[in-house]
Amino acid sequence: MFASHGYKMSKNTTKTEVDVVLIGAGIMSATLGTLIHELSPDITIEILERLDTVAAESSDAWNNAGTGHSALCELNYTPQRADGSVDISKAISIAEQYEISKQFWAYLVEHNVIKNPDEFIRQVPHMSAVFGEKDIEFLKERYKSLTEHNLFKGMEYSEDKSVLQDWIPLMMQDRPAEERLAATKMDIGTDVNFGALTRDLVQYLDQKENIALSTSNEVKDIERLRDGRWQVETKDLKTGKRRQIKAKFVFIGAGGHSLLLLEKSGIPESKGYGGFPVGGQWLRCTNEEVIAQHHAKVYGKASVGAPPMSVPHLDTRYIDGKQALLFGPYAGFSTKFLKKGSYFDLPASIKLSNIRPMLSAGFDNLPLTKYLITEVLKKPKDKLDALKQFMPTAKMEDWEIEKAGQRVQVIKKHPVHGGILEFGTEVVSSADGSIAALLGASPGASTSVAVMINLLKRCFPERAKSDSYRTKLRTMIPSWGKSLNDDAELCASTRQWTHEVLKLK
Repeated sequence: MFASHGYKMSKNTTKTEVDVVLIGAGIMSATLGTLIHELSPDITIEILERLDTVAAESSDAWNNAGTGHSALCELNYTPQRADGSVDISKAISIAEQYEISKQFWAYLVEHNVIKNPDEFIRQVPHMSAVFGEKDIEFLKERYKSLTEHNLFKGMEYSEDKSVLQDWIPLMMQDRPAEERLAATKMDIGTDVNFGALTRDLVQYLDQKENIALSTSNEVKDIERLRDGRWQVETKDLKTGKRRQIKAKFVFIGAGGHSLLLLEKSGIPESKGYGGFPVGGQWLRCTNEEVIAQHHAKVYGKASVGAPPMSVPHLDTRYIDGKQALLFGPYAGFSTKFLKKGSYFDLPASIKLSNIRPMLSAGFDNLPLTKYLITEVLKKPKDKLDALKQFMPTAKMEDWEIEKAGQRVQVIKKHPVHGGILEFGTEVVSSADGSIAALLGASPGASTSVAVMINLLKRCFPERAKSDSYRTKLRTMIPSWGKSLNDDAELCASTRQWTHEVLKLK
């Protein structure tokens, strides 16, 4: 991938030149750094993090849903068409990508990079639940469409209340006898603590002599040098010391701040991109008896006008080895681009090149803005009312409000509308592939391995074509280049291997 400089990075000495700079110590940078090291162990890397610890923003367990997003239960990945049919194309793509993530994690466990997989991943059934005739018909059609494909074999559907009582007893308590509801269930779903996974990967990388982690280091500027390299200027937030790091390749994986840093690079490809920040809150259960009665991730349908990441779900989590129960998230609006960001983030992101797309997208999404502001103003009682649709017996004294992470949705130029709001993740890279940034949110972390492999292919095409690269990639991810959805035997054997290695039961 690169020619080695022939030196080893000293942990006690600041090096001003490296091959790769990774900005942000979250799951994306951790995944990319691990892939690069496995493919080319001699590459010198520096990871820069503005906070004093890693995985403290979007990757932190309390800041994201923790769902191994595999489209088993997320209804927003299967939109209904005008004729009543369901578009499952995105669901299949996301399910394939999550299987790639599981394979890479299993490889890392087998090679002792990750020692205790149960500290970051657990098997938890993934369910969808809907209420009322219209949504039941949608769920039934979704179930029929998905179960025709290998990735979704084993999904169960039921409207039978005795079956639902067995699946989701907490949700069925004191529910009106006349109320109609339906649910689907996939037992192979997972709960993932992406914060714990990130810390495992970064710890592994930081032990290498040619890789350094620098926390409390904020990137102040990114500048292209005449020789084609990039100069990244950082400030140590504890000492105030500034330094300049030269690198051949820069990856910006700084969550909501990625847009601001991408703009600093000045690459033409960054022009026209804007960001729309969306905050959120959870209701976190504090009653251990209630927590013990629910063992599933149950996703419903988002309210009209709600952003996709606000799909309501009653969610079993495992954080620091302890079972937890969350409901939400409740969306909100803030001009911050990070949970620990600045209220000036949104204004600072507005440039001449993106002001028209941002204004156009803002005008087209006035109902969304109104919805988010309404959510911010909701009182605890209003939040409890939303929970009661899922759990009729819910009492406010059993729950407390927990602040979730901040997400920044992508705004892109559009030839007709001027600008459109995108829900998803997008990689923006320079023409020569020497710098790239990840923008957007869900499904994000769950598809990080596939996204980062595609980034390497885009940014280092010659290396990606080599036989050694391809051989190593297939060693790490046996199904790479194949479709599990098209091969029932391969899908079954791959899942059996990953679930055994990752201790998923």
